[in-house]
Amino acid sequence: MKNKYFLFMLVLVIGILAACGTAEKEKTETESQSGTATEEAKVLRVGTSADYAPFEYVDTAVSDEIIGFDIDLANLIAERLGYELQFTNSDFNSLIPGLEADKFDFVIAGMTPTEERDEVVDFSTAYYETEQYLVYPKESNIASLEDLKGKVVGAQVSSIQEDLAKTLAAEHGFTVESRNLIPELVQELKNNRFQGAVIENIVADNYLAQNDDLAALPIEVEDPDFKAIVFQEGSELKGQFDEVIQDLIDEGKIDELKKKWFVVEE
Repeated sequence: MKNKYFLFMLVLVIGILAACGTAEKEKTETESQSGTATEEAKVLRVGTSADYAPFEYVDTAVSDEIIGFDIDLANLIAERLGYELQFTNSDFNSLIPGLEADKFDFVIAGMTPTEERDEVVDFSTAYYETEQYLVYPKESNIASLEDLKGKVVGAQVSSIQEDLAKTLAAEHGFTVESRNLIPELVQELKNNRFQGAVIENIVADNYLAQNDDLAALPIEVEDPDFKAIVFQEGSELKGQFDEVIQDLIDEGKIDELKKKWFVVEE
């Protein structure tokens, strides 16, 4: 009788343990599926234009990976906020339309806030102040903007440099032609199709260091230009990114990135 009772209790215990195991397995699978969804939700789609060394570019001699100041900055921010990033390389003039069409969660591409852009997107806290240069063939001996009268000056499509070039053209009597990519502007200078090109200083310095036949002079502007990350209007990411950007500035991390990527004068 005792043996029968023992066997009954043993079967009952085994049944209970099996049921618990099944429930625990189902719970684990549910949590795993939920975790996967959470992880997927943490992947942010990033738009950039990888023709803007040293902010974002591809060093084809090394790999097809997009690298640069902006890329490191975006990854630093994402690491602190617990996001993973998926970068897409696009033409500069397609970035804001892509953001509006929800192709990207944010854009980082050395972009400067303007009133026109601010009407359709939101900008982060500024992370870098920049200047503008007129880059020209050294042999042309251009000494000022007045020397460009009757000549052709290049700028990148949809950039603030394009807007600036058009404003200066009205004042100094030169013609503006635009190209999609910065390397195209440099090539037009070297082929003497352009007698000048408006390019921001950090990007210009990168090309001047590699091309002894090019020179540059600074362009004075009334208001300073800043770099900022771009978000869809009303995006919750803006507040998160603003806080981290300010932390990185305060901690000197932005200065470290400048030393890594820019030609910094001591």
